[in-house]
Order: sequence, then C-alpha cells, then structure tokens
Amino acid sequence: MEKDIIYKPKTFDLSGLNGISDQTMEMHFKLYEGYVKETNRLRERISGILKDGKVDYEELPAYSELTRRLGFEYNGMILHEYYFSNLKKGGSDEPKPNSAFHKSAESSFGSYNTWKTGFMSVGKMRGVGWAICYQDPTTGALSNHWITLHQTGNIAGFNPVLVMDVWEHAYLLDYKTDRPKYIEAFFSNINWSAVEERLQ
Repeated sequence: MEKDIIYKPKTFDLSGLNGISDQTMEMHFKLYEGYVKETNRLRERISGILKDGKVDYEELPAYSELTRRLGFEYNGMILHEYYFSNLKKGGSDEPKPNSAFHKSAESSFGSYNTWKTGFMSVGKMRGVGWAICYQDPTTGALSNHWITLHQTGNIAGFNPVLVMDVWEHAYLLDYKTDRPKYIEAFFSNINWSAVEERLQ
C-alpha cells in the first residue's frame, strides 16, 4: 500500500441547485467526508498489518475484512466525487445536440432520448446504489449500469462518465420516497462540461 498518502475531502460549491436543497447537500457532504476519513483509517490499519512484510495466519481474518471494507469506503469516496462534480447550479437537463456526449449517446443507443430513458430507468430500480453511465475504452460505446452499494457491479476498465447517487440520503429530505422526482431534479442540474471531459 502506498505510503504517506492521506486523502482530503474535496470542496464543491453546490448551493442553490434546482430541486435539491442545500440541507440535502450539506448532509451529503458530511457523509462524503466520512468516507474520506474511513478510507484513510482503513489504509492506515492495513499498512500496520503489512509493515513487517507478511500477514500472519492470526492476522489474516482482520486483514481480509479490512481489505474488503476498504473497497466499500474507497468507492464511496470516489463515486461521491464524480457525483458532486457532474452537478452545478444552472446546469441543464440535456447536452447540446452537437456535443460529444450527445453524439456518443446517439451512436450507442440510437438516440439521446433512448439513452436518457435507459439511464433514468436504471436509477429507478429498487434498492440502494448508483446509476452510472460508463464508456467502454475499447469501443467508445456508452452503457448504463446499476452499482449495488459502492463496489458491486462496477465494470473493470470502463470509464464513469455520468454518476447519479440513488441512495436514500440523496433525495429523502426533499422527496421522501419519490425517487423519480429526484431523478428529474438531478437531470436539471447536470454539469455537461464535466461529463464531456470524462469522455475518452
């Protein structure tokens, strides 16, 4: 494990979003800070076990559980950074028709609207998790996926382009259990410039 790397919470100016309250965002930022803190704590504990260059039989159960937990906490940190980065006050619900993302959605799904329907439908699936639009680095094609918790369902090597948090904390204060209304609000705040920068 890399030495001397300590992650620090990033800051995001997301007050005044359309349909997503400042109170929700403040709670969300605190949750994110918890993932950063826990990622650092787990990395430190794992490094402590590895400091003598071996994992003793007695240490193996603790090492295994810490390593498994790190995947959850680390992905929780990173996915929130993607999520916050692809939002902005004054965002819009659609990219420009001549944009790279719009063209990529058309190429991958036949039309932008078909891509959007698919992505929103992934977000409406029951359970807690994430809706993520990935780009296949080999073909350039976009695909929409459901990620359970933070770590189950991520596609190895694929590039996250648009990330939507659909855990309850993202919408409960504003919409109770009406997740579709939250998804509409999410779309009205998308920072398409950030999404475009993620395309390869």
